[in-house]
Amino acid sequence: MILKFSFRNIWRQRSRAIAVLATISLGISALMIYHGFNAGIMNQYRENTIRARFGHGQINTKGYRDQIWDKPWSKWIDPSSTFVQDLRARPEVEFVFPRIAFYALLNNGEKTLSGAGEGVDGRSESKFFTTLNVIEGKILSDEEEGILLGKGLAAALGLKVGDRVTVLSNTHAGSLNAVDVYVTGIFFAGMKSFDDTFFRIQLTKAQELLDTQQVESIALGLRKLEDWPMVENWVKSSNDFEAIPFNVLDKVYYQNSVDFLQAQFNFMFLVIVIIVVLGIFNTVSTIIMERKGEIGNLRANGDSYREVLGLLLTESLILGLMGATLGLIISYVCNFTLLSQGIEMPPGPGITRQFTTFVELQLSFIPVCYLIGILSSLFGTVMAARKVLKMPITDLLKG
Repeated sequence: MILKFSFRNIWRQRSRAIAVLATISLGISALMIYHGFNAGIMNQYRENTIRARFGHGQINTKGYRDQIWDKPWSKWIDPSSTFVQDLRARPEVEFVFPRIAFYALLNNGEKTLSGAGEGVDGRSESKFFTTLNVIEGKILSDEEEGILLGKGLAAALGLKVGDRVTVLSNTHAGSLNAVDVYVTGIFFAGMKSFDDTFFRIQLTKAQELLDTQQVESIALGLRKLEDWPMVENWVKSSNDFEAIPFNVLDKVYYQNSVDFLQAQFNFMFLVIVIIVVLGIFNTVSTIIMERKGEIGNLRANGDSYREVLGLLLTESLILGLMGATLGLIISYVCNFTLLSQGIEMPPGPGITRQFTTFVELQLSFIPVCYLIGILSSLFGTVMAARKVLKMPITDLLKG
């Protein structure tokens, strides 16, 4: 019966109900979109880090990263070993990327500069690393004698796509060796220290340059991010190797930036929640105060304190549910229409180029939206109704 009367009251007082619904729905839609915006930035930042350079993680021999070795190649990995073959067969692993990092000199015939090189399997890496932001030419792929240069390094050497360059480095035996390559592409990661020094050549060329058949590390491309703990535990069980996740490999630019942004977003989210809750509370309380005459008639007709409060709370619960539902619908409609092209963002921490982020609405946040909408509405009703119901019936009837 209370539910029936509650719906009748809501329908009868349509203007007041619309005011409450508008306040709740707009507040909930703002919260949902802001939360989705935060998730979109974090997810894109993470995906960009994974698919630009590091993959989901990296494997080294145990303890390799903990100290500087006199002969680091003695701790490198044999790519034909049983461990690597078993790694490739893991169901969670989609790509295995053997790599060698080294320092070298680059000579264009007139000028020589130092750089930080990396030997990679261009053919397989080009299928996974899709966010490196190549601004000229193409990413290193099938080109056996190709080199991919950072924008700053290419500019300093005056190199363009198609130009020849000589890479010089020491072999493990200490003798100087060189390979001739040509520029296939120039990338711009937005990190000056990276763009000014980094380059990539084919793994076979790097092994030829260093006179080795081993690899320093193995980067991994998994089928999904959630599979990393299983792969990490499997690697640890071998006792000879260790797995390092991408957020540890890129702690300075990725993890520190994410922690910084998350702290800001959490604070802003708290401010928005407080504003939304106070807005809903104020609207609901004001409407309850405007219904003093109606409440006085109910009390004069014999309805008890609890009965009137129960009726008001039921109405508030219905409006809270309806307002939260409408707010969620508004947020999804806005996301698929007004925000469908994404939002242009200025450069984030650690990078110098703009990017586009998309609002990623999270299903897991829907219960929180309902909770905020309902509790705010109920709280406003309780606080206002307690004050009104304590007033004498004669004073209520005057209102």
